[in-house]
Amino acid sequence: MILAALVLTQSCKDYLDIKPNNLIIGESLTAENLPSLTSPLYNVVWSDFNSQFYYGLGDGASYNLYAPFSDYVYPFADLSVTGLTGPLVNAWQSFYVVVQQSNKVIISINQSSASEEDKKTYIAEARFMRGVAYWYLASLWGNAIISEDPSLIVNNPIINTNPRKDVFEFAIRDLEYAAKYLPTASTQAGRVNKYSAFGMLSRVYLAYSGYVNNESNPNAGTRDQTYLDLAKKAAEVVITQSGYRLMPNYADLFKIENNNNSESMFALQWVPGLNSSTGGGYINQQQAYFAFGSQITGDDAAWGDWTRATYDVIKSYEPADSIRRKATWMGYGDFYPEISKATGGYLNERSNGQQYLNVKKGVVGSTKDNPAIGRMNSALNTYMMRLAEVYLNYAEAELGNSASTSDARALSYLNEIRKRASSAMQPKTAITYEDIRYERRAEFCMEGLYWYDLLSRSYYKQQEVMNYIESQDRGTIVPFLFEAPYELKEDPERNRETRAVGSVTPSIFLLPYPESELIQNPLLREAPVPYEFNEERITDLY
Repeated sequence: MILAALVLTQSCKDYLDIKPNNLIIGESLTAENLPSLTSPLYNVVWSDFNSQFYYGLGDGASYNLYAPFSDYVYPFADLSVTGLTGPLVNAWQSFYVVVQQSNKVIISINQSSASEEDKKTYIAEARFMRGVAYWYLASLWGNAIISEDPSLIVNNPIINTNPRKDVFEFAIRDLEYAAKYLPTASTQAGRVNKYSAFGMLSRVYLAYSGYVNNESNPNAGTRDQTYLDLAKKAAEVVITQSGYRLMPNYADLFKIENNNNSESMFALQWVPGLNSSTGGGYINQQQAYFAFGSQITGDDAAWGDWTRATYDVIKSYEPADSIRRKATWMGYGDFYPEISKATGGYLNERSNGQQYLNVKKGVVGSTKDNPAIGRMNSALNTYMMRLAEVYLNYAEAELGNSASTSDARALSYLNEIRKRASSAMQPKTAITYEDIRYERRAEFCMEGLYWYDLLSRSYYKQQEVMNYIESQDRGTIVPFLFEAPYELKEDPERNRETRAVGSVTPSIFLLPYPESELIQNPLLREAPVPYEFNEERITDLY
C-alpha cells in the first residue's frame, strides 16, 4: 500500500498551481526521498475524479448506469451535461492537479542530488501520471492547456488551449518516456512499471489511430495503420514479457484482499482503515454511492438504492455471462458470501428486488466484514488499467480496418477472457468489432471505461456511434423483471415511462469547459494555439 507523504492545497482558484507542503527540494532531495515524492500521484490528486466522475461519466454517459436522482450520473446518462455539472468541474480540476503535481515532482527531481538513473526512473513515474491525465483531457475536452511548468501559469493564468492533436501527442510522449525509463518490476506494491506504460500506450495508440487523420472527417471509416501497429506492438510487449496474468476468478478482482493482484497494471491506491472524517483525499468513497442500504455498509453511508443498471445493459449480457453480471450488478436471488459474513453471507431477496439491479462492483461490505473498510471508504483499489484490457487492445489492433479477423493470437486472447468469465461461454472462431465491443462492455462495466470505447469509435465512425446511442432509447424506462442467474423479461404489469433527454448530436462527444474556468480564462473560448514540443519522440521502444 502506498501512503501519501504530501498534503496538497486544492481549490478552484489554485488547481493549476499545486502547493505541496513539506516538499523536500534541491540537493537535500536524495534517491531515498523520491518514492515519497511520487506517492500522492496514486491517490489524493485523483480523488475528485474517482469520487463520482470516474463512473458517472464512464458508465453514465455510455448508459450502463441509471440514477435519476443523482446529479453525478443523470446529466451524463441524459446527455444534458453543462459547464455547471459538478462532477465535470471536479474532474477538470482533478486532472490538472495530477498534471501540476507531476510537473512539480519532475522539477524537484531535476534539481535533486539523485543519480541520473534514479532521476529518470521517478521522472518517468510522474510523466506516466501526467500522460494519463492528458489522455483524459484530450478524450473528453479535446483542446486543453498543456503545461510543463506551473510557474508560467501562475504568472499568466489567461492562456490559450492547445489543439487536441497536440494534447494526444503530449500524452503519448509522456507515456513513451515512461515505457523507456520505468523499471521492469514495480519498486513497491501498487506502483506502475514499464509494462504499465506499454499497456496504457496500447490504449492511447488505439484511440489515436482513429483520430490522427480524421479530424475533419469523423466518418472516414478507417484508422491509421501506423498507430494500429503501434497499439499491437505495445500490447504484445505486455502480454509476452510482463509476467502479468489474468486472475482465475473474475469476482475476486473486486475484493479488498486482492488489491494489487496479478492482473492490476495501474490502480489508484486508497488508505485502509480511514473514514470520511479522517481520510481526506485518501479514501475510496464509491461504495457509499453504490450500496443500496445500511444492511450492506453497516452505517448510514449507503445512498445507491436508485443507482441502478439500465435495461439496455442488462439485456446486452449473454445469458451464460452470469459471473460477470453478478460481480457487477446485484440481482434478485444473488448470494454474496463476502458481505454480512457474521450471518452467513447476503442473499438479495429485497422487496420489489426483481424490478431492478443495484451496483455490486465496488460494494464490499461493512467494517465487520473487513477491517480495512471505513465509513465512506471501501479501501478497494480503483482500476485504471487491467491486463484484460490489453488483451482486447491487441485483438482490436489486429482487427484494424478489417470486418473480421481469425488471427490465432487475437482469438486466443479474446477467448481467454470469455473462458474466465464463464466456461459456458462459447469461444469465438472469428472476431468482429461487435465481439470486441461486447467484451469491453461486459468485462469493464462499472469500471469507467465504456464511454471512452465509444469515443474512440466516434473518431472515425461517428454516425455509427450516434446510431448506437439512439438505439439505447434513453428516454424510455422499460419496466422489467429479473431473477438470478439470468432470467429477464419485460414486466406486463407496469407501463413504460418516458422522460426528456438530450439530443444525440456530434456535440455529445466533447464536454463543455467548466463555466467557472471560462470566466477566469476567457481564452478557453478562442482557437487553440499549436504547442511547441521541446523534445523528440522516443524511437527505440520496439
